Amino acid sequence: MSNLFTGLSAFPLTPMTEERIDETAFTGLVSRLHQATVDSTTVDSVGALGSTGSYAYLTTAERRRVTELAVQAADGTPVIIGIGALRTAEVLRHAENAQNAGASAVLLPPMSYQPLTDDEVYQLYADVTAELSVPLCVYDNPGTTHFSFSDELHSRIAALPNVASIKIPPTPEDPAAARERIDRLRRVIPETVTIGVSGDASAAGGLLAGADLWYSVLGGVWPEPCLALARAAKRGDADETRRLSDQLAAVWALFARYGSLRVVAAIAEREGLVPSPNLPRPLLGLTGADLARVNEALR
Repeated sequence: MSNLFTGLSAFPLTPMTEERIDETAFTGLVSRLHQATVDSTTVDSVGALGSTGSYAYLTTAERRRVTELAVQAADGTPVIIGIGALRTAEVLRHAENAQNAGASAVLLPPMSYQPLTDDEVYQLYADVTAELSVPLCVYDNPGTTHFSFSDELHSRIAALPNVASIKIPPTPEDPAAARERIDRLRRVIPETVTIGVSGDASAAGGLLAGADLWYSVLGGVWPEPCLALARAAKRGDADETRRLSDQLAAVWALFARYGSLRVVAAIAEREGLVPSPNLPRPLLGLTGADLARVNEALR
């Protein structure tokens, strides 16, 4: 079950206007991912409707349609579909739609308006995994959900059926601390559950510290350099992995300043992959001096 959750998982945008999803642009983004190759390998999975895919801003019908398009455009590359929602009933509906569309796995963050307790989050995952026929990735993203998982809670949830991976926040910059973070979590979860790192600037450190995969925002628009980094880490080539990450330092700085979603949207616009605007309001794309700063960094 866990083989799906290794390597590089690339998360594309869901380009849209207030009236509709741009199906042509979205299909093009996903198609690029399964066509990109480094060392005769392609991305290991496509992560549609994650935070970069603006899942929280879409209706159930829109999310079902995006799921169908992603599976079709991925052309056999495994597709992981985000199913987060405020109510458990909605999560279950999204999970059913994802499975019916042919998704290979689902990604679940504990979304909330009222702050959630550990027991409420555990019950969410228990309810959802009991109904699943595909693997699930636990999405630990406190920066967005404002919920922080303890290792004890990760241990409880990882023991549930169909849990196959945990997407953790950025690992510490210090290599020894990063290794300790990965090792500490690995000691309390089953061997069948992989650990994936998010926060693209921390990807090199997390992979070298023993993470099984990189859940990548930048990979959704620039798959080749991200593939090269992930493959170097898999070979154990620490110098090359860090060199490739350092080459992208300007992008990591932009992510920190503006947020990764706005920056990858600007990159996709600059590459001619999506029109402008392409983010759901009230989110605004970068303009003026901010966009000029992005373009200069990319040059």
